[in-house]
Amino acid sequence: MREINIIDHQQHIIHEDLSLPIGHGWRGLDNLYYYQGFWCPDIRLEATIEYLRNFHAKDTDLIIATLPRSGTLWLKSMAYSLINRARYNISSKHHPLRTDNRCISIVPFLEFYESHIGSSTHEKYSISDLANFSSPRLLSTHVPYLALPESIKNITNCKIVYSCRNPKDNFISLWHFFNKMAPKTRDPVPLDEEALDLFCNGVSAFGPFWDHVLGYWKESLENPQKVLFLKYEDVKKNPRFRLKRIAEFLGYPLSLEEESEGKGEVGDWKNYLTLPMAERIDRPMEEKLQGSGLVFQDYLED
Repeated sequence: MREINIIDHQQHIIHEDLSLPIGHGWRGLDNLYYYQGFWCPDIRLEATIEYLRNFHAKDTDLIIATLPRSGTLWLKSMAYSLINRARYNISSKHHPLRTDNRCISIVPFLEFYESHIGSSTHEKYSISDLANFSSPRLLSTHVPYLALPESIKNITNCKIVYSCRNPKDNFISLWHFFNKMAPKTRDPVPLDEEALDLFCNGVSAFGPFWDHVLGYWKESLENPQKVLFLKYEDVKKNPRFRLKRIAEFLGYPLSLEEESEGKGEVGDWKNYLTLPMAERIDRPMEEKLQGSGLVFQDYLED
């Protein structure tokens, strides 16, 4: 346990002497604090605490929920395009996705303090700023279902679209991401037993993996009108069908004319993991997901 003082961006004390278990990310690139049943990156802890304590959902809110590196950007882009297609032609050079291609400001993360796009002063938003967003608010989060603010879970018409992917592909995508984001002065993060053990023991950003997927999976079975559960592999296999399903779920169904119109890779882990490494990931996943009915494809069938 490590005691820390959490100070928000306005220099208000959020919590004094907050004691949280601490874990280390790959090669010490991140500290992770175990908060509310998941591992929160230290750089996101301040904003996450504010979000979980102070966010109040509306009955028109639409929430995109994912683990990191699980199709977050494509799902945010798809959802934004669907609900705003009457306002913006997707081919227009003025479409907001062309100026905010990471969806930072148009689909903000609830647990991030991000700079507003186009702001020369790098102004940041807080949870209170979201009250000024017009409805429907399209928001995103990496936080597990069980840790979400009660208002998100209890307001019937607040909907959640959840995306996850094969755990081995998720692990490799995280590894690529850490190497891309690591300072140039650091050696590349190795794909070794240390990284594998951390992931397989559940120590990863907003993990454990199995708790994250099971929380949303179980809620989608019990309350399918509130949570739409998607697997990245299924979307890649039949994108038109999944697009139609997402549009219907969000309340913006496609017209017959739209239906007729018609970058992660599935199975990329095979290019990086040895068979023993893959089996090392499979073992805890099979144990934790046993009996849930949730299974993941290792590759796309023809």
